[in-house]
Amino acid sequence: MEILLKGSKSGKTYSILSPIWRGEKDEFLDLEISHGFCKENIRPNLPGFWRYIDALPIDNEGDILSLGEQISPIISLKMPNGFEVKIKCDFQFPTGSYKDRGAAILLSKIKSWGVSQIVQDSSGNAGVSVAAYAAHAGINCQIFIPSDTSPGKIAQIAAYGAKITKVEGGRKSTASKAFEEAKNSFYASHCYHPLFLHGTKTFAYEIWEQSNGHMPDTVVLPAGNGTLLLGAYIGFNELFQSGIITKIPKLIGVQSELCAPLNAIWFEPNTNLDEYQAKPSLAEGISIPNPIRAQQMVDAIRTTGGSIVTVTEKEILQTWKFLCSKGFYVEPTSAATIAGATNYANSLNQTENILSVFTGTGLKSTEKILQILSKQEAE
Repeated sequence: MEILLKGSKSGKTYSILSPIWRGEKDEFLDLEISHGFCKENIRPNLPGFWRYIDALPIDNEGDILSLGEQISPIISLKMPNGFEVKIKCDFQFPTGSYKDRGAAILLSKIKSWGVSQIVQDSSGNAGVSVAAYAAHAGINCQIFIPSDTSPGKIAQIAAYGAKITKVEGGRKSTASKAFEEAKNSFYASHCYHPLFLHGTKTFAYEIWEQSNGHMPDTVVLPAGNGTLLLGAYIGFNELFQSGIITKIPKLIGVQSELCAPLNAIWFEPNTNLDEYQAKPSLAEGISIPNPIRAQQMVDAIRTTGGSIVTVTEKEILQTWKFLCSKGFYVEPTSAATIAGATNYANSLNQTENILSVFTGTGLKSTEKILQILSKQEAE
């Protein structure tokens, strides 16, 4: 299997045999694999998504860096509007979020390269995941986070031994600081490095195996930096190109009304996201005002016949309370995604088989949730 890294603008290709995280003029990279998923090559002897190693950018089993990942279950939940939504429970991964899919692949490759020092920027979950796998690999790690990151996520990053640098000015300033530091290190970025996306594509592989031939019509996913949405698109596309599925599910990207840059460029392609003004949202995990892969996300959604859905803070809160009432303790970003699935279902004039995801555990947002509960008691 030939694997090449390719400049997103220049088209220049690079070998994956040596550590690289950017192309010419600091362009981000995409990954090209000569062949994708082949069901005959599934290795049931390997745990979790590692069973798909032959479709992953990992050379051999000896390079696997694992914290015990398992295939996440899919449950069915009837929403208050009467629609039934299938939900993939990716909050059950080792660090409590789906980001472990990407971090496991990225850090496995980084370790095989012999890299000893990495930096990363994150609003929380990706930083947690990268810090955990870096600790497991014995790699020194520095995580840049916005100053208002949830204390629970900060504690988790610190517990793994990573150096934490808090940055004032929001998500964009945080990414800029990390990028500058990475020029003297290695940028293990979940949104910049395509290896991460080729970990999250296993989300699509698992859905295919778990569906027993009955693939969802529509998959509703968070749309912040797009690591799950783009990974799912890559995975579904590989399944389609291999002839395993006959149609790629529609992808629906969910954003908070207070931070919806994709929605802006969806309706006005010439929107300058450098000038986009966002407001703080309960869904901090998708509050990314200027995602570097914004156009790729929009293109993926359009290609599948999907759309962008926005949710209000009230809808996020109501959905979070509903999920708790059903025994699911998730972070507000997860609730935002399920609220988006509900809004999408409400817009339909026919029945669709809809699947969404629990992205992260509520333990990630303890302080924020305590504030919600305190306000609820006061009312």
